[in-house]
Amino acid sequence: MNQTYHPLYFLAALGNGGLAVSFFMYLMFMVPHPDTPMVTFNHIYPYVTAGNMFVQVSIITALLGLVFFTIRHFQKLFWNLSQWKAFKQTDAYKKMIGTNGEVSFMAVPLTLSMTVNVLFVLGAVFIPNLWSVIDVLLPFSLAAFAAIAYYALVLFIPMMTRFFTEKSFNPDANNNFSQLLSVFAFTMIAVGLAAPAAMSSIPFVYVTAMLMSILLFTLAAGLLVIQGTLAIESIFKNGLAKEGSPTVWMIIPILTLAGITFVRLASGVSHNILDTNPSAVMMFIVLAVFLTAQTVSGLFGYSVLTKNGYFSEFVNGEGKSPASYGLICPGVAYFVLGMFFIQWGLVNPGIVDKFSAVYFAVMIPFIAVQFKTIAVLVKLNRKHFAHSSLQNSADYSGQAARS
Repeated sequence: MNQTYHPLYFLAALGNGGLAVSFFMYLMFMVPHPDTPMVTFNHIYPYVTAGNMFVQVSIITALLGLVFFTIRHFQKLFWNLSQWKAFKQTDAYKKMIGTNGEVSFMAVPLTLSMTVNVLFVLGAVFIPNLWSVIDVLLPFSLAAFAAIAYYALVLFIPMMTRFFTEKSFNPDANNNFSQLLSVFAFTMIAVGLAAPAAMSSIPFVYVTAMLMSILLFTLAAGLLVIQGTLAIESIFKNGLAKEGSPTVWMIIPILTLAGITFVRLASGVSHNILDTNPSAVMMFIVLAVFLTAQTVSGLFGYSVLTKNGYFSEFVNGEGKSPASYGLICPGVAYFVLGMFFIQWGLVNPGIVDKFSAVYFAVMIPFIAVQFKTIAVLVKLNRKHFAHSSLQNSADYSGQAARS
């Protein structure tokens, strides 16, 4: 095993998986699928074979992006899983237990949740007639996310127990938002559970999925308030830890997952329980609040990371830190929630006409963020993985391991 491995390298797999899903968003919201809640192979194939050339090229480009980043996701996932298994036998792992850095272990269930989402998207896009057996498949999705939730709690509860009973948590070293990784993980699992809650027609499946999703989302919300407050207090006292600077953007993916969870749960309750459609006004307000909060957080975080030299050192310079892969998910998340807002907040209520000039104009800044995120990922991969084999490339400073 690479002696410098760190669990935060799971964020490399997570970022690639998120980018794969981001290309699916073009298909999800731009290819008509009136008979199902998500786009499938049966909707896409006719446009690839019989659409005009521009539509064909656009769809094929989105599919290629989906496939490329899916492959990269699984490459990084399998490498991380092998390294994680070996890492747990080392002294470095034992030294992290009971410290602030133990929260990095939560990157494992976080990434595994993304893997289930990627597999679900792949099945929908590339397997014909998949939706005809969706009620058979969704219980397996529920079981997968339930298992990941259990694993996340197995990691989280002992960690918090140690913090409560052994006083091992160091508040002075908490001058970043890395503890929100637990919030990120539980929210990712909650949004995964919200999928069968929204799409299953079997009462046991959608009710169980709803309750589990709400449980984990409530846990995440409580942790966000507590851990966010503790982090801000430490930051104001000690200043932001430079190598933990990307965590100032962690609220962005958390808000995206919260927004999608809201959409899915609202859809599930409306369709399965109330036999109606979700409120267009409520969708607009909630998604607009989350999106504007992300925008403010993004601008503020950019100012901080520019001012303290993080970009110049860890993205464009020689500095290496696994935490730098935390820059990828915020960009992906901003694009994804932007696409949800355009469809659910602007198109569905009739504020903007689909495929109008305004529609594409609103989409431009989100696409720009998506491609800027890809450019940053390319730089990080060259820095961390390009000049040696995956097994020998994880080089980072000791301070990064502790942040």
